[in-house]
Parts: sequence; C-alpha cells; structure tokens
Amino acid sequence: MEIEIKTAPAYVVTVENGVLDRVGQIARQLEKPGSKAMIISDTNVFPIYGERLEASLKSAGFSVARFVFPAGEPSKQLSTVSEIYEALGKQEFTRSDFLVTLGGGVPGDMGGFAAATFLRGIDFIQVPTSLLAQVDASVGGKTGVDLPFGKNLVGAFYQPVAVAADPETLRTLPKRYFNDGLGEVIKYGCIEDAELFRDLEANRALSDLPGVISRCVLSKKHFVEEDTKDRGKRMTLNFGHTFGHALEKLHHFQDLSHGEAVGLGMVMAALAGEKLGVTTEGTAQRIRKVLEQYTLPVEDPFSGEEILEATALDKKTMGDTLNLILLSEIGQSMIYPLKKEKLSSLI
Repeated sequence: MEIEIKTAPAYVVTVENGVLDRVGQIARQLEKPGSKAMIISDTNVFPIYGERLEASLKSAGFSVARFVFPAGEPSKQLSTVSEIYEALGKQEFTRSDFLVTLGGGVPGDMGGFAAATFLRGIDFIQVPTSLLAQVDASVGGKTGVDLPFGKNLVGAFYQPVAVAADPETLRTLPKRYFNDGLGEVIKYGCIEDAELFRDLEANRALSDLPGVISRCVLSKKHFVEEDTKDRGKRMTLNFGHTFGHALEKLHHFQDLSHGEAVGLGMVMAALAGEKLGVTTEGTAQRIRKVLEQYTLPVEDPFSGEEILEATALDKKTMGDTLNLILLSEIGQSMIYPLKKEKLSSLI
C-alpha cells in the first residue's frame, strides 16, 4: 500500500512485503536522487538487513557508505551525531546526496536529525524495521536526540523524502520488541480508531500485519498534515507520552522500552481523565487489560511524586500549563490544558 503524506514536501510511505529490496528503485525515482547514499544503522539491525539494502542501492547505481553505531537508546546523543557528520565529511557528501536510516526509532530519529542539520539539510529515506518505527516514528518528520535530563529535547521537524516499511522485517524482532511496538498500535486505537482497539481486544488485529501498519500510518497522516509542527491537534499523538517519557527518564532509558513506557503512561492518563470526570469510567481498566493481553507492563515501582518531577521538561508545557492528552472514551481524544500544580493530585 502507498500512502501519501501531504506535508511540505510531500512524500510516500510504502507498506509492502519485500519493499526492502526496492529501496534503490524508490530512491532513483525521486527528483533529487544524488549519486551517494549513506546507510545509518545500528549493530543489531545492520548485520541482518544491511547487505540487502546496500545491494538494492548499488543496483540502482548509487555509491554506498555506511555508519553503524552501538544499538540502544544510550547511543541517541549529540556525540553520535557528530560522528555521523565526520563520516559524511570524509565521504565528501554534498546536498545532492542522501542518507538512508535502517532500523527502529533510534536510527530514524538520529539519522534524520543528522540529515536535517548536515549542510543545513540533505535528503533522507526512512527504512523502519521495528513495529514501533513502522507504525509511528518513521512518519511525520520528528527527528532528534536525547539529553541527559530528557528524551528528544534536541531535534528538528524534517520530513523524509520517502518511507519504505517492510512488514517481513518484523519476523526477526524479539517478542519483547514486537510487543513494544504494539504499545503505539494500542495508542492509535485509543485516540482515534475504536475499531482497531476492539480488534486488538478480540485478538484478531495481527492476522493482517500490513493492514494494521497501514491503519496506523493513515491515522497519523491526518494529524501530521493538519499540524506539521506539533502545536495543535498533532499533540494528540502524544497520548501516554507525558508520563511515559518521564518513566523512561527515571529508568535511565535502559530497562524500560518506549512502547512499554507509553503503555504505562496511557493507563495513568486514563486514570487522570477519570478523576477529572472527562474520561468514561472503566477506560483505564480496558487499556490495562489489552496491555496485559500483549504482555506489556501495567505497573512500575516509581512513585507519583517521582514521575511528576520527571515531567518537568515535557514539550507540551506552555508556561505553567501542561497540555495533557486525555480520552473522552476509547477512540475519542482531546487536548486538556492543566495547571501543573493540579497534576500532582491526579497521579
């Protein structure tokens, strides 16, 4: 399936079994294909899919370089981006050349940020190989890195020129990291697609994995096209992320994955909404049950006070007001401005 994201510039997300072997062809069809490509990937993904991607790019006539960094969130920092710049400089990349990010959210976010800032911007293609990246992180142009005191605090809005999502690459994911991606799939069911949420509850959604990925991308498309810079309706995509990012920070971005943290954050947000009287009672329990169904955690040892303190640098904060994303019910979401001092009584 091909889904056009009508941002500036517009680009196409291709969700297709085997599309990994067509990335070179997709790149060649772009207006500015350049002559050189650099693959940005990590030590988990590149040994599995790197050679196939290189072969696809070379068969389309591109000269191919690679930058492979240690896998994991701790690599997602400015020092790694600096090493990418150095590699690009040594290979004499120009604005007519491009990057290809291969892997999950870390290569995509960090490689995209390198593309956004090297020579003030060169093209990049996203080739997401994790469920989380295919349904969410690769679409919408959010790029960036972490700082010691918060997640994704340095970055840029910079759209890829194409996204190639191959569901077959998900077969090699460890079960924990496949389920990690389901945290974001469940989020889309919560904020907009009640039918998807019911399909997940009934254990029938994953029989058509390309279909699930496409449904999530189509959902994200509407938010991204309406609000490219994340200052209005697009903030809804952050349901569960205020508390989720705080938990990731408390866990030092190591033993709790992003999807797991978002799942916990969704339960907390739903409970907060129920306390405020804006969320239908029982919503948090439904979310909790579907998370348990897909072996995602529903409890965490950190206290409400610790989580509250860790939300201090949430990007949805405007002055002393936090735009908390809440549900009225499954499939219907809202942006709920809340004074920070009131947040403590809710968690």
